[in-house]
Amino acid sequence: MQDIGRVRLPEGKKIAVNIGFDFDAFSVWMETFKQPSQVYMSRGEYGAEVGVPRILKLLEKYDIESSFCVPGHTADSYPEVCKEIIKQGHEIVHHGYVHEDPTMISVEEEEEILVKGFEALDKLGVRPTGYRSPGWDVSSNTLNLLEKHGIKYDSSLMGNDYYPYHPRHCTVNYDKGNIFGNTSSIVEMPVTWYLDDFPHSEFVGTRTGMKPQSQIYEIWKTYFDYAVDNNIEGGMMVVTTHPQVIGRPHNITMLEELIKYIIARGGWITSLKNIYDNITF
Repeated sequence: MQDIGRVRLPEGKKIAVNIGFDFDAFSVWMETFKQPSQVYMSRGEYGAEVGVPRILKLLEKYDIESSFCVPGHTADSYPEVCKEIIKQGHEIVHHGYVHEDPTMISVEEEEEILVKGFEALDKLGVRPTGYRSPGWDVSSNTLNLLEKHGIKYDSSLMGNDYYPYHPRHCTVNYDKGNIFGNTSSIVEMPVTWYLDDFPHSEFVGTRTGMKPQSQIYEIWKTYFDYAVDNNIEGGMMVVTTHPQVIGRPHNITMLEELIKYIIARGGWITSLKNIYDNITF
């Protein structure tokens, strides 16, 4: 059974909502999609040069403190943009170095990447206590490494809709029914691809995306409405976006409409760290 927590909400609020931003820039194209041409790189450039400023302006307009998940490569490529994010009071979350998939590498290589990401963020003057795995992939070693390096909370797993929980160490075993082991000290802030803008919007080869923003809004709004209408007490919801996706005019407009709707219905939009600091088990 999952060890489920509850979020202490400010008075009058019905659910905690994190609308976060995976600031991948070039790294997602270099590593995850193996597309190092300038055409793909320019989409990462758009995220840094156009998307992030639009996002920061929108967050300031509604006085929202958010979370930016930053690969070390982005921190090294766009230090001034990252410093502006920090200056405006937003959280930086560890997000690998070059958006690496940890499932096909050794524990030593995975730890080296984790440390390299920390070192890049150290140059910005931040030491994250939160982590999001690149591509939402983790290995059987990931939780142990996060614990070893002082990470307190993760936002990569999909074992719940609305409640934070302590994930269990997992090793796939085809001879036994239960793949789970001991419970981790890490607090999991659950995610889902349904609440991620990338698969809905982006065109990558045969992965077409390209859905109208009205469809994305409908899905995200329905997730929020279900929690409020069904009195999900002490719950939370994580929406994952990317500056190079959500920063496009049609999507940033949709995001503002969602923010206004969530606020009007009693949602507390804040950073993952603020949610973590208010979780009880």
